[in-house]
Amino acid sequence: MFQYDNRFTAELPADTEPRNFRRQVFAACYSRVQPTPVPQPRLLAYSREMAAELGLSLEQVQSDTFLQVFAGNEILPGMDPFAMCYGGHQFGNWAGQLGDGRAINLAEVRGGEGRRWTLQLKGAGPTPYSRTADGLAVLRSSVREFLCSEAMHHLGVPTTRALSLVATGQDVLRDMFYDGNPQYEPGAVVCRVAPSFTRFGNFEILAARQDEALLRQLTDFTIRNDFPEFWESRATAERGPQFYADWLAEVCRRTATLMVHWMRVGFVHGVMNTDNLSILGLTIDYGPYGWLEDYDPNWTPNTTDAQGRRYAFGQQPQIGLWNLVRLANALWPLVLEKEPLQAALQVYSDRYQAEFQGMMAAKLGLSAYDEGLVERLFLLLGAQETDYTLFFRGLATHQEHALADDDALGLWDAEGRPLAMASAYYRPEQWTPEIQQQTQQWLSDYVNLLRSTGVAGSVRREQMNRVNPQFVLRNYLAQLAIDAAAAGDVGAIERLLEVLRRPYDDQLDQADYAARRPEWARQRAGCSMLSCSS
Repeated sequence: MFQYDNRFTAELPADTEPRNFRRQVFAACYSRVQPTPVPQPRLLAYSREMAAELGLSLEQVQSDTFLQVFAGNEILPGMDPFAMCYGGHQFGNWAGQLGDGRAINLAEVRGGEGRRWTLQLKGAGPTPYSRTADGLAVLRSSVREFLCSEAMHHLGVPTTRALSLVATGQDVLRDMFYDGNPQYEPGAVVCRVAPSFTRFGNFEILAARQDEALLRQLTDFTIRNDFPEFWESRATAERGPQFYADWLAEVCRRTATLMVHWMRVGFVHGVMNTDNLSILGLTIDYGPYGWLEDYDPNWTPNTTDAQGRRYAFGQQPQIGLWNLVRLANALWPLVLEKEPLQAALQVYSDRYQAEFQGMMAAKLGLSAYDEGLVERLFLLLGAQETDYTLFFRGLATHQEHALADDDALGLWDAEGRPLAMASAYYRPEQWTPEIQQQTQQWLSDYVNLLRSTGVAGSVRREQMNRVNPQFVLRNYLAQLAIDAAAAGDVGAIERLLEVLRRPYDDQLDQADYAARRPEWARQRAGCSMLSCSS
């Protein structure tokens, strides 16, 4: 079924203890471990795009072998399952050893055009890193992970992928709200796919344990295999301290680009601990994430973060840098000079600022970033509950109509709201005369600025619609799919995924999936905030 390329286990040291029990693991990058078999696996959904990338036919995906492998019941010859050892800073504090507590990497394989992929089961049972948990996952979190992995890919956001979603046929005990009322929920396993699942924390744990030899070995392995062009650009004699600092700068560039994408589409990760930051600059670990609905830079989807709001939407760029500083500290033994590391970290700030400005200009259809215009816009969006996605999508239509018709009266509804964005406003009572005046003035200034460019409004609308999605995985949409699947309608997952495959298309026959959050979802569990429990 696969062409194997198990470099991680072939080239890096393994845990010498073969038994699977919870413990501290030293002088190793991973522990070999077998998934826990499940009683009644059933394939609920799969990604046809990811299957094609891996060279899997429809017949293979629908086979019993596929089902048993990606439920964790069967290990194919050539697979070498393992769980990674890593540490991390959680909510700003060093947490020590963490590791793959409920994720088991089945194998590294070759896909289309020789690309390397790691196949990983999430929810496949305990590992030495499970601490006090059972290593399992429930249906609700697994549906969210499966859908969001693929939704982000189709949005053009760097991300880990998902191949399959399998129900296990066994219930899992979870305390969803951490309120002392655990309940049994249906279990599930997701197969996650990425070129590598290496995190900042893989390096942090080795630095914390002062294992410089293994830190160097892991870093060289990572650069050679995951950054091959960077590795090959330097001769062996040039791979000294500056080499590692320059590689850190590349990680900073990728992380900055990722943060800009999150801000573009309104994604909030929810738990940006250093063990949840990919060394490749991918979105990784879809836990208590959320999609910004009404614009609020202080919003977090994570109940654990509700008080401190460390990982709120507007904090994500700063936390990205904070985490990179932790990575730089971990790489200190390989560099031993602060100036090269500081220069690498400056790359993050410079890249983020430049790409953020370019991104905002693109969202507004501008040829250049206008700081004053953007700052005024965010103040307006925050002055009343304004849907982030619908506002920007509607703005493309507003500017087109405004440039094509000098009769401004046709641009507003009876309450004085811009017709193209009227559906973006959640609370009509917040539409005060002051807000109306400020909004109309901003839109007038915006359209006058566009007129000076000479670009036709219809052309600009097409350009804006390529960066401002019509469809995102709104929290309530994910919850509806979870509810339907739990009730037996697994087709709801595929129907939603099909819409999310074309997030920038109008898809007029699927308009319900673009609607703003309904009032019933404002405080409902799974539709507003989520815990880390899954």
